Amino acid sequence: MSDTISWRELWDDTARLHSRVHARWLCEEACGAWGEEFDDVLEQPVTERSVAHLDAMLARLRNGEPLQYVLGHWSFRHLDLLVDDRVLIPRPETEWVAGVAIDAARQQPRPVRCADLGTGSGAIGLSLLHELPRGSSEVWLTDASPDALDVARANNAGIGINGAGARFAHGSWYDALPADLAGTFGVVAANPPYIADGDPAVDPSVHEWEPGMALYAGSDGLSALRMIVGGAPHWLQPGGWLVLEIGTGQGESVAALFEDAGLVDVQVQPDLAGHDRVVIGRRP
Repeated sequence: MSDTISWRELWDDTARLHSRVHARWLCEEACGAWGEEFDDVLEQPVTERSVAHLDAMLARLRNGEPLQYVLGHWSFRHLDLLVDDRVLIPRPETEWVAGVAIDAARQQPRPVRCADLGTGSGAIGLSLLHELPRGSSEVWLTDASPDALDVARANNAGIGINGAGARFAHGSWYDALPADLAGTFGVVAANPPYIADGDPAVDPSVHEWEPGMALYAGSDGLSALRMIVGGAPHWLQPGGWLVLEIGTGQGESVAALFEDAGLVDVQVQPDLAGHDRVVIGRRP
């Protein structure tokens, strides 16, 4: 096969099984060339090793595994993050949350200390480090899963010198943070689990493949949000912001949690689809 089929032909064949865009991504991954580099090799013959790699990825897709895990990486804002079934797949909605956290951090005196609680792949915390001026921030990336922290550390290595401000800590929410840092955080951000246990609206592939501890949060989906909001005044510096991703329809309930905790300037912000997505509030 390697003598008779080109990458263009293999791309065409793969596009009969998947969308043309996804087929290209799969072929690029099998080839080891991306973007313009892949365009340059379209007429070159495919090696047997590359065919075997593509066949293995297609088999995983047939088994129901999400494309992002099959590829092993996924884009998030300005980053290309390593992802596998140890962490949630980064989603466009969380890119919006990260942007709100970055804007909040820009309002704080420099240097600013931030926390990304339940960091998973590191998407929010590493975006803070990557997009804020170099050397202006220290970001604590925490997770209750040691496996998730391993993924976040690998992604931190991928952002180079901008990752020097990362600090990693294992533990559940604020328990992971050193006690002497209480009251020093300019921004605390999180994409916590916010799906109610047994919610029938969850896509089967999400339920089967993505880590349940990062998805589900009790009978109403608010158990993790309650803990994070309740502890925020103790950890935020005066004027510091709490930035949380929430589920559709949770805006009113979570905003009430913010206000009950004594946070001010509470806002529920929609995503581009108009759904409740972010709640922010400030320690007075």
